[in-house]
Amino acid sequence: QVQLVESGGGLVQPGGSLRLSCAASGFTFSSFAMSWYRQAPGKERELVAAITSAGGRTNYRDSVKGRFTISRDNAKNTAYLQMNSLKPEDTAVYYCNAGFNWPQYAGSWGQGTQVTVSS
Repeated sequence: QVQLVESGGGLVQPGGSLRLSCAASGFTFSSFAMSWYRQAPGKERELVAAITSAGGRTNYRDSVKGRFTISRDNAKNTAYLQMNSLKPEDTAVYYCNAGFNWPQYAGSWGQGTQVTVSS
């Protein structure tokens, strides 16, 4: 079955950086776009960044443009989210899923990884 395992979160000061990883299994990773979502307390899950199956096109929500970079390694079935210049408003649980505009496997979310930006 589909498994999505996020890692790399933590506590970081404003202006700091983190690199998240998403290890995927149970589907043909290289055939699907991948995306990162986040959910802050009391808010709905939102799409943060997406990348096409071969990595040729990416998309970001406006609030993270220029600070976050999504990438993937199809040989390792892993997607990444490099987050720089982190702000307190980036604090959330971060999740990955297949798909570019919506989650392909909405019934198979992983446990997510907590990112806390605070001084």
